[in-house]
Amino acid sequence: MERKEIFEKLTGIFRQVMDNEDIVLEESTTAEDIEEWDSLTHVQLIEKIQDVFGLKFSAKEMMSWEDVGEFVDSIEGKLN
Repeated sequence: MERKEIFEKLTGIFRQVMDNEDIVLEESTTAEDIEEWDSLTHVQLIEKIQDVFGLKFSAKEMMSWEDVGEFVDSIEGKLN
């Protein structure tokens, strides 16, 4: 799966979990950039990402992500 496809899927996940169709993700997007992104929605995002992509992430991986680009890097690494 190409990076662009991962971003498209992630954008849909973020919009669904946060109930905000205006969300546009970039490599550098962080929780500070999206009002609805708090600790609860972070957990919901991870669960949905794992379900959609059929992946499992360790707690260490999840805690290390600082921006959307790092989410994508981890997804790419597990898919390839």
